[in-house]
Amino acid sequence: MNSLIEAATKSLKKAYHPYSGLAIGCALKTSSGKIYEGVNIENSVFGLTMCAERVAVFKAISDGNVDIEEIAVVASTGKPVYPCGACRQVLFEFNPKTKIHLSDGKILILLEILPFAFSREMFE
Repeated sequence: MNSLIEAATKSLKKAYHPYSGLAIGCALKTSSGKIYEGVNIENSVFGLTMCAERVAVFKAISDGNVDIEEIAVVASTGKPVYPCGACRQVLFEFNPKTKIHLSDGKILILLEILPFAFSREMFE
């Protein structure tokens, strides 16, 4: 099994999901090889819920690692899950070519699933 998928799966037990009952875990790898895990964190005010992918990205960024290369996303259902639109946009900020590993072994490239992302070039 892919080591990122394994790390993401291991992180599932840390998810805080009292409302949906759906645990999401992820693991991302930076160019330095460091792996950051993230889990979904729900809130009774649903708009304040944070996705696992953004938790992992923010952990990496706050640790000074902005060179995100790959991310794996898994769900407690065992079915493949994709990053939501907000998570895709956040990942795009750091690397449009991020590889996304799904639990079924499929690997996607972020740019392929978010072809018209808002980018810093739009500010120039």
